[in-house]
Amino acid sequence: MRGTSGDPFYAAELYTQRLEQARTEVARLRDAERSIGNYRLSVFIVGVAVAWFALDLGALPSAAIALPVAAFIALALRHERVIRRRERGERIAAHYEHGLARIDGNWPHFGQSGDQFVDAAHPYAADIDVFGRGSLFQLLCQARSSAGRSTLAEWLAHPAGAVEVAARQSAVAELRGDDDRREQLALIGDADGDAIDPAYLREWAMRPTSPHVPLLRAVAAGLVLASGATFLLQGLGIVPPAVFIAAQAAQAAFGAWRRDANLRVARSLELAPAELDALVSILAQIESADFAAPRLRELAAATGGAEPASREIGRLDRLVQLLDARRNIFFAPLSVFLLWSTQTTLAIEAWRERNGPRLADWLRAAGEYEAFCSLSAFAFEQPDAAFPVVADSAPLFSASAVRHPLLTAGRCVPNDIRLDSATSLLVVSGSNMSGKSTFLRTIGANAVLAQMGAPVCAAALTMSPLQIGTSMRTQDSLLDGTSRFYAEIKRLKQIVDLAGGQPPLLFLFDEILHGTNSHDRRIGAEAIVRTLLERGSLGLITTHDLTLAEIADNLAPRARNVHFTDQLVGDEMTFDYELHDGPVRKSNALGLMRVIGLDV
Repeated sequence: MRGTSGDPFYAAELYTQRLEQARTEVARLRDAERSIGNYRLSVFIVGVAVAWFALDLGALPSAAIALPVAAFIALALRHERVIRRRERGERIAAHYEHGLARIDGNWPHFGQSGDQFVDAAHPYAADIDVFGRGSLFQLLCQARSSAGRSTLAEWLAHPAGAVEVAARQSAVAELRGDDDRREQLALIGDADGDAIDPAYLREWAMRPTSPHVPLLRAVAAGLVLASGATFLLQGLGIVPPAVFIAAQAAQAAFGAWRRDANLRVARSLELAPAELDALVSILAQIESADFAAPRLRELAAATGGAEPASREIGRLDRLVQLLDARRNIFFAPLSVFLLWSTQTTLAIEAWRERNGPRLADWLRAAGEYEAFCSLSAFAFEQPDAAFPVVADSAPLFSASAVRHPLLTAGRCVPNDIRLDSATSLLVVSGSNMSGKSTFLRTIGANAVLAQMGAPVCAAALTMSPLQIGTSMRTQDSLLDGTSRFYAEIKRLKQIVDLAGGQPPLLFLFDEILHGTNSHDRRIGAEAIVRTLLERGSLGLITTHDLTLAEIADNLAPRARNVHFTDQLVGDEMTFDYELHDGPVRKSNALGLMRVIGLDV
């Protein structure tokens, strides 16, 4: 029996059912495709035989050839329709395969990683796997356009305020159960293809246009008509050839004068067709929907007007395709006599003058819609995830049964955490592989999800708006001549400089200052953390150096020690991955060395 959308198995059950339906349909269409191919071959052979009997032997009237020709054309058209339907079915099947992979934890093999958004200087993205293979972006992204991918990346990299988060949550909640909408979105465009940067497209749309475009369009059309008319008239002997030559010279001079301008327009939109084609379908989805959530209604309003956005973008798409026709080797010679490049680029300029100011709104609407659809899929596939409460208040981060969103529920142990003005710092100690670093990334990843409007992997989460700053994966650089320790302290300085601003800072430091000796490490770490707390920040630091546990004692009651523990049973090290109060009292380093055969 089918469950409900709150059933943890409902998404997997629905995806499996629809995947089986899609695969069955694809198999049927492949059989039909093969059969039609065989029929076409048979009709072709029959047609050759009929032509032989009709033309060589005279045994049949010539008109008999029309019958197999007509049959072949009809089969060719039917074949093309079947191929398109088969390709559509394959895309639907791939959509549900990827959905099941996300549910099963095998999703890093599918989708876009977002490598183009990686920024080493970002205060948290690299440390908590926001972009790259196996990242939050790859898990979430179902966008089919670069506008959608850019919007999702922007939301991941820049936390929103409480009011905006609430508005986004309402939109995601409305779309959560609408898998039909997401299926239709999966049929649009090519998510892996090259496309024009939406920021560049916005900039292109807002460039100043020439006030003479209407006049230039009239001149170009007039020159083409004059050339055509004089060609006919001189062929009829009404005007001398010199008149036609003069008309051609005037047309060639005008085309040469516009050549550089034509090239600028063509180069500006070189990658536009893929993006524009996707935008047409995405905007059409928005325009045809009846939304309830205010943010979704805003998107629908932005695409309205005297002419719907999808229709206007469709016109631009057709103009760009017409411009691209000049590259066709059969049409290129004729295009010169038609001033094809000049006329189409001027038409594009006229479109830009008419719609340029609105294009930014259309791109924003399409991008946000795709971002909302991506987050709604995550919400649908994670029915135990909860929408967090993000509210303006004193600095706060409180979560119960929080787990890492990049790990399936069966692979991680949930934990509780609370940071507020009373307890602003947790010093997390523990042995190697006990879960300290994963716990920090769990907090960071869920803070990112919460402040982008997504549900979080927790039973409940309440937080104030927080900046996020991390130091977890600093590396040395041979090219820059930078040691690991120097790279880390530069990173720590960057994070300290963020503190004291608005919103307050949530800092996450893994094995802080472990590139120096224990004495300097403890003094330096305590000074840094004290400064952060004085500036109203909240955070966690991890360490396997037990001397750093003294930091919590020195900063009490605003700080306290917690730890993860382990058990060595025979030759096997086991971990419970549960957070315990107090500092850790033992280390597993020597035990691990002995387990792998080192004599220590």
